[in-house]
Amino acid sequence: MLERLKQIEARYEELANELSAPELLADQTAYTKAARQHRTLGEIVNKYHAWKVLKEELTGARELAEIADDDEMRDMARLEVETLQQKLEVSENDLKLLLVPSDPNDEKNVIVEIRAGTGGDEATLFAAEMIRMYSRYAERQGWKFEVLDASESGIGGFKEAIALIEGEKVYSKLKHESGVHRVQRVPQTEASGRIHTSAITVAVLPEAEEVDVKIDPKELRIDTFCSSGPGGQSVNTTYSAVRITHLPTNTVVSMQDEKSQIKNREKAMRVLRARLQEMAEREQHDALASERRSMVGSGDRSEKIRTYNFKENRVTDHRIGLTIHQLDLVMQGNIDEIIQALVSHDQAEKMKAEAIAA
Repeated sequence: MLERLKQIEARYEELANELSAPELLADQTAYTKAARQHRTLGEIVNKYHAWKVLKEELTGARELAEIADDDEMRDMARLEVETLQQKLEVSENDLKLLLVPSDPNDEKNVIVEIRAGTGGDEATLFAAEMIRMYSRYAERQGWKFEVLDASESGIGGFKEAIALIEGEKVYSKLKHESGVHRVQRVPQTEASGRIHTSAITVAVLPEAEEVDVKIDPKELRIDTFCSSGPGGQSVNTTYSAVRITHLPTNTVVSMQDEKSQIKNREKAMRVLRARLQEMAEREQHDALASERRSMVGSGDRSEKIRTYNFKENRVTDHRIGLTIHQLDLVMQGNIDEIIQALVSHDQAEKMKAEAIAA
């Protein structure tokens, strides 16, 4: 571990010098990547420095306990040794956790795609509530939340909604949200008061940059058409809406949220890159039987990961057996307890795997 920490410290110092280089400053994409890596390594380096200070203090306290002339001084030194040993143990555990290989996508922004599944109108209403939940959570985190595209149902729900969330380590916190979310409640349209079960799917995709996913323009078919729905005078009069088809994979992305065709095209390309990267990673992960098939959850959209029971004010995450009886607060964006429990479980599983490998 010590040798690895020294290597990280050296790389951190190299990056600090590279970040001031004119050639890197001229390349915004490369600079952003280097800055993210420097920031991530900085967290480890700071912990490493704190660990070294504790180790030095512990050595000094032990020496004092051995050479102290009177009993009172010896007792104080021994007490200090015990305290520092406990702190050093916590510091070492923190370092081991930070040294667990992280997902290279953890630093990225995300594209969140929510689609109504079984349950008809009730599923579309729940999809709209989930969009609001993630929006409020993003606001609490200081992230930027933007709905890129949405297909509304006749009763004010969403058949489908695509949102972009930008901020610090967004994917690291939201990546375990992918899967089927089930809701159990009495629908507004149910006269008899029977509990109805419906479901939606959530897909959280790390936003792919152009350097991550290379797309040959020749492999794209781009169609333009008139926007439909709210939008003022420009609706059905200008060809501002865009549909992009990636021919090799038959992946289709439509965007009509903006009045500008150029802006809709830019947004559609962001979603397309994210989807293509997810497809490539899923193929790679399936071939390697990777972590997405672990207990934390594969992220497969057919997997039921969570149940929201409104009658009992309860939300249960089935992957880790976590139940919270504060569904009303959860739907207001208070999902920190769920997110942190999933992250902690994921980290614990990775540490076990690291220990076995070692």
